[in-house]
Amino acid sequence: MAKKLFVGNLSYNMTDEQLKAVFAPFGNIVSANIVFDKFSHRSKGFGFVEFETEDQAKAAMEALDGTEQEGRNIAVKEALPRPEKPQM
Repeated sequence: MAKKLFVGNLSYNMTDEQLKAVFAPFGNIVSANIVFDKFSHRSKGFGFVEFETEDQAKAAMEALDGTEQEGRNIAVKEALPRPEKPQM
């Protein structure tokens, strides 16, 4: 399993710091980022959390998937690698 987790169905008001605080009890966090629309600058309702070890990421995923955060039931899954952009 990868060390990076996808977190979906986030509250549109959640900040990077709040996301980090939710996952902090499960281990050392390398990064916690919510994805924002580049034009409207509003949250897209999902983000990514990266842990130092796979065991920490797995523990967080098992404990937090489906739990309520900020009034919404979040989805926590293993992040897939980014697809390569086609060369022109």
